[in-house]
Amino acid sequence: MVAWPIALIFALPFHNSRNMETNRIDQPSALGSLAALAQGSRLDIFRLLVQAGASGLPAGAIAERLDLPPSSLSFHLSNLAKGALVTSKREGRSIIYFANFDQMRGLLAYLLEDCCAGKCSPSGDLAALEKELPL
Repeated sequence: MVAWPIALIFALPFHNSRNMETNRIDQPSALGSLAALAQGSRLDIFRLLVQAGASGLPAGAIAERLDLPPSSLSFHLSNLAKGALVTSKREGRSIIYFANFDQMRGLLAYLLEDCCAGKCSPSGDLAALEKELPL
């Protein structure tokens, strides 16, 4: 598993031009996203879509890579969409699914908002911060 520095997470591609400050989400939205991720297959799907980036993946490719039956995949994608973590668009006869990086970034901002007694920022130096944190 790759440990991503926090600055890199917040530098992930935006699907629009909103900045981090306007991308914060509220508690009900955070709970919806966390609930959507609280299942193994859905977490795997979301991580696969994050890896795919702005290109997204068609449903068939997701099912094949994760060895999921189409009906299960549809159920999980619906839950991820309800949690605002996945978007889709039709291309001909296929539906392409995308990770919603704005929502992911908003969720991370919500979770880290009051992190580390206000010393943590999305562009902060985590190595320096780790030295200050109690173990």
